[in-house]
Amino acid sequence: MEINQIDWKEQDFWGVKEFILLILLEFVFVIGCIKFVVKPVYVYWFDSNELYAGTLTGATIAVTLILGIYFIALCPKKLSWNEVGVKSFAIKDWKIIIIFSVLLMAGAVIIVVLTSFIGNTWENSKTEALQQNATFFTVLIALLSAAVISPIYEEIFYRGFLYRWLRTRIGLKGAILISSLIFTIVHLPTYNAMPVNFFSGIIFALAYERTGSIWPSVIIHGVTNGIMVLLTSLG
Repeated sequence: MEINQIDWKEQDFWGVKEFILLILLEFVFVIGCIKFVVKPVYVYWFDSNELYAGTLTGATIAVTLILGIYFIALCPKKLSWNEVGVKSFAIKDWKIIIIFSVLLMAGAVIIVVLTSFIGNTWENSKTEALQQNATFFTVLIALLSAAVISPIYEEIFYRGFLYRWLRTRIGLKGAILISSLIFTIVHLPTYNAMPVNFFSGIIFALAYERTGSIWPSVIIHGVTNGIMVLLTSLG
């Protein structure tokens, strides 16, 4: 079967080795090293400015995971970025993007309201830093981090590779649940955001499932994150 004839929902080019290596890259190197060793260095460099340190940390993670996808999953098998969903989508898919964006925003609001009754708040270090110093430049930095950098690398990694790998082995429902759970876990220690992250992971996976491209989920991810940043800066 030709490479371009393979149904991405039924078959992929990877084995357990690629999956384990990329999971280790995320949970050992990114979480164990970048988040707990490198980020404190960035915080020191930026004189405890969590927004700048967090943005540079996100960029470092983005480069790490994108290179990981390339050198572990794509390059050894001479595959293109198409195999992790980096490809165009149909004009009709804009309907999915709009509907899913509205659904995600509405769902996130409902979840935040419900969790607020048990004492949770929708805060993290970058959010607090932005609220304390909301200028044009800091909002721009926050938008770059939340609406551009994070959506691109997270969708390529968690949906383009991880979701697809699971999809071909355990089917639609299992792939959505497990990929969303992993997506939630890697966002710790923001425990209060876990329900929204899990719901977001489901929406992003469904967008990828429906379109076969990671760009619709990148757009949904970026738009909703960007709205959150703007609302935070106004608050």
